[in-house]
Amino acid sequence: MKAAPFAYVRPSRLSDAIAELAETRGGGKVIAGGQSLTPVLAMRLARPDTLIDINSIEELGALTRSGPALHIGATVTQRRVERDPLGASVPLLRLALPWVGHRELRSRGTVCGSLAHADPAAELPAVACCLDAELTLTGPNGHRRVSAREFFHGAMTTALTPDEILTSVRLPVAAEGEGSGFAEIARRHGDFALAGVAVRVRLRAGRPEATMTAFGVSDRPVTRDLSEPLAAALTGGGDGLADRLRERLAAVVEETVDTDGDIHASRDYRRRLLLALTGRELSKAYERARDGAEEVAT
Repeated sequence: MKAAPFAYVRPSRLSDAIAELAETRGGGKVIAGGQSLTPVLAMRLARPDTLIDINSIEELGALTRSGPALHIGATVTQRRVERDPLGASVPLLRLALPWVGHRELRSRGTVCGSLAHADPAAELPAVACCLDAELTLTGPNGHRRVSAREFFHGAMTTALTPDEILTSVRLPVAAEGEGSGFAEIARRHGDFALAGVAVRVRLRAGRPEATMTAFGVSDRPVTRDLSEPLAAALTGGGDGLADRLRERLAAVVEETVDTDGDIHASRDYRRRLLLALTGRELSKAYERARDGAEEVAT
């Protein structure tokens, strides 16, 4: 199929893009990389009156580090973050990006575009939630900032109003004594995940703080505090840390996976996947945090 007819504009200023979007009265769509939107248009699952191309707006192409945060503008591609040295300041993002589609898609697809699309099986929304990133939404009334954990309301449903644009995301850079982990299972590399997990561990005064965000298992990224299970596993005996963690995470995983089964995987199978992935990646993240803290100490 081909997309339904639409008008196309390419403003060079953010204020003009906001004005164009407001004029459409809900009938406009913003396009940056187009890797999510173009297939939807081709299948006529979306029929916007106007496409507003924001690639000529210079200020939206910023990729900068300011103090403890990495700023990613709305037109910054995933591939650019993957290859730019600044991207290394957020290790969890760097771990996740190679799993996003294929290299060719990441060369056009944008970080903010993936967040705005809000596919429940996508990697970058989970990363943003795990790190508690801050998203900037811009509309006729100016800017407002929303936590990533409050941004996603459901499958492809977010806090964005029809007259707003997601103009940037700010991700906290890794601190001393911090480790990350990321993994997913898909039928083929580049497919959306059957189940996936992003993990962040921070060592504070010798005690671990652990956060996990699961994706592909609900209608939005699901974030859980795993500090207590990790602390308990560290003091327990028996086999390796990953095995001890799986024993203590079973109940959390059970209630986290609430999606129905489909032709790709049942709910129980997704729970088994998520339990295995979380135990493994949480163990890795703790070891990375511990090794980093020891390097600083020496």
